Amino acid sequence: MALPRFSKTHLNLWKSTKPIDPNALLSLVLAKNLTASSNTPRPICTRTHTGPSLPSHLTGVINGFISIFTEQPFSPDNPELKNLASRLTTKVVESVLDGLKSWKIAHVFFTWAPTQSGYKHNCYTYNAMASHLSRARQNVPLRAMAMEIVNSNCSLTPGALGFFIRCLGSVELVQEANFLFDQVKVKGLCVPNSYSYNCLLEAISKSKSSSIELLEMRLQEMRDSGWEFSKYTLTPALQVYCNTGKFEKALNVFNEMYEKGWVDAHVMSILVLSFSKWGEVDKAFDLIARMEDRNLVLNEKTFHVLIHGFVRQSRVDKALQLFDKMRKSGFTVDISLYDVLIGGLIKNKELEKALSMYSEMKESGIHSDVGILTKLIPFFSDEGETIRVLEEIQEDLDEEDMCLLYTSVLNGLVDNGSIDKAHRLLQAMMENESDADIEADKLLVVKKRVHPVTTNFQIVIDGLLKFGKLEKALSLFKEMIQIGCKPNVSMYNNLIDALCNSNRLGESYKLLREMEQAGLEPTHFTHNSIFGCLCRRQDVVEALNLMKEMRLCGHEPWIRYSTLLVKQLCGHGNAVEACKFLDNMVQEGFRPDIVAYSTAINGLIKIQEVDRALQLFRDICACGYCPDVVSHNILINGLCKAKRVSEAEYHLNEMVMKGLVPSVVTYNLLINGWCKNSDVDKAMLCFSRMFGEDGESDREPNVITYTTLIDGLFNAGRVDDALVVWNNMGKKGCAPNRIAYMALITGLCKCGRPDEALVYLRQMEDKEMKPEIFVYAAVITAFLSDRDT
Repeated sequence: MALPRFSKTHLNLWKSTKPIDPNALLSLVLAKNLTASSNTPRPICTRTHTGPSLPSHLTGVINGFISIFTEQPFSPDNPELKNLASRLTTKVVESVLDGLKSWKIAHVFFTWAPTQSGYKHNCYTYNAMASHLSRARQNVPLRAMAMEIVNSNCSLTPGALGFFIRCLGSVELVQEANFLFDQVKVKGLCVPNSYSYNCLLEAISKSKSSSIELLEMRLQEMRDSGWEFSKYTLTPALQVYCNTGKFEKALNVFNEMYEKGWVDAHVMSILVLSFSKWGEVDKAFDLIARMEDRNLVLNEKTFHVLIHGFVRQSRVDKALQLFDKMRKSGFTVDISLYDVLIGGLIKNKELEKALSMYSEMKESGIHSDVGILTKLIPFFSDEGETIRVLEEIQEDLDEEDMCLLYTSVLNGLVDNGSIDKAHRLLQAMMENESDADIEADKLLVVKKRVHPVTTNFQIVIDGLLKFGKLEKALSLFKEMIQIGCKPNVSMYNNLIDALCNSNRLGESYKLLREMEQAGLEPTHFTHNSIFGCLCRRQDVVEALNLMKEMRLCGHEPWIRYSTLLVKQLCGHGNAVEACKFLDNMVQEGFRPDIVAYSTAINGLIKIQEVDRALQLFRDICACGYCPDVVSHNILINGLCKAKRVSEAEYHLNEMVMKGLVPSVVTYNLLINGWCKNSDVDKAMLCFSRMFGEDGESDREPNVITYTTLIDGLFNAGRVDDALVVWNNMGKKGCAPNRIAYMALITGLCKCGRPDEALVYLRQMEDKEMKPEIFVYAAVITAFLSDRDT
């Protein structure tokens, strides 16, 4: 039967007139004098049935039931059981349930009892069984029992209802608790009192997904029924508001509790834990200090939770202070707290404090466990300290813990750069070190046999590879296999990658075969390590063969390697072969990126295959690629060099139509193309587009732009126009460089104006720019042509 949904009525029971800052809650706590906690005990129904002790003749019946049901195997046909069945009463059943230790046996007895003639469970027997199930966290039978109470129309006292609801709440069966509460009211099976409501509120507060609406609905019901709120009403309310981060409402509840003198250590702990959860570590700590001033002490569990929480928030300073307070309060500190604190100090790189705490732990008589030592050993700066720790604890640890400890030592040695020592220690663990070596280094003395595991080998092999000691790594790998230690995928991958980086392809393939024979599947990384080596070698055939194998494994070749292969092929004039490689990639189901295609287009242009480059560009566009500005620039450059500047300009217009913004390089290429094509007017028109006259772009010309245009104008004999462009360059804040000056000077000389050229030559020298020899030659030649010796 599905449980019904509850109607949620949002009730503003504690509504503040103005927004309250999160700091206000702390301010209120610190501003008022906290009262001592009330000594009035909470009215909890700890016994499900109270009354005079049972008569002696019933004691025998109870013991008889307990004896029969605890016998293994239990037989329902036991003749003695049939005799005792007639003596069943609710008092007897409750007492038997209280006497049974196992919830399973108790449940067998509980389900057997109602099958007997004349017997029916009451609220106290239900509670006795519920107590068993909640302690054992058996939610399924406990949920079924809640439904059974409703369906059987069992009458409940308010106290019994409260007890059962607390059992449900203790295992977070909040929906079931609310369902039971409503159903017994509707059916008239119980008239809840304030205790019943308080138990329900407590159950709601224990839920991980506390519902404010549900809480406030129940509080309003209490108020409407005339029940007074007590400390045990408001404490769950405070817990729910804190759990859900409702600072304002939590403040108002706390204020009401304070005014009535109900603030105690538990209430304060709720606030402290909430501040910690909200990340307000300093405020939580101030609140703890104020609690101490009022003789309110946190319990042991709260200390533990706070210390762990402070460390998680990287506030180890406050965690250490709280640890000290915990000890002063008389609580026993265990190794778990030392573990979390030492771990936090190491994470914060406070190694001296971590070692100091370790020493303090030992002085307190707490034996360090392998977890703490594995954290600390990599950070022992003094090797003697490492040796001393190993000597002290070797006899106390089993082989598994010793292996963990030596794993930590190996990690520390590798991290500190002592890779050779780590290698020798691992060999000592395998009993391969000579006596002379061991005598020379006490760290290599392994008094207790420690069988190295794969992790130990991986640490050292990875370290050897990191320090470029590939031969030693391979040798150690073979030794590992010889002693029966199985390598893992990561180890194979790292060795194959190192061999490929060293261009030792044959050995890489051999390891790959060994890996597969060992039943290990090559990974994406394995194949790409070899693929990268093949690409660096420009071995197109083998690269394609491997690609086919990768496709079968579902592995994608890394783009950077395929692009590298294309680049190298093009660099050696093999652009056509590069294009074939890209075609084959596509046929194998892999999609090269635009960089690879741009590289191939550039390669075709370099070997003067411009039409083929143009066709490749069109093909990739048709296949859904969107060439970027760089790709267009490559094509425009090739067309300009082939004196096909009109086609290049067509691609500029196409770029703009596609929404791409041409770069300065784009315009520079076209200006240079028109100038080289002796069409300086079109170069000037292209130059004007850079300033956004046509609304197409807004790219500031650079010194290359101006220099190219000035050179083109001089070649066209337009000296004055060239000088105007030169002057505009300065006005636009573009400082001419050495190349620009040389272009200007040689241009003036070419156009028969050596006097002006000489002026700019002196300017150039004043700026400490050294002209090339040909510039001086041009000036001298111009003066000679002018017969000005």
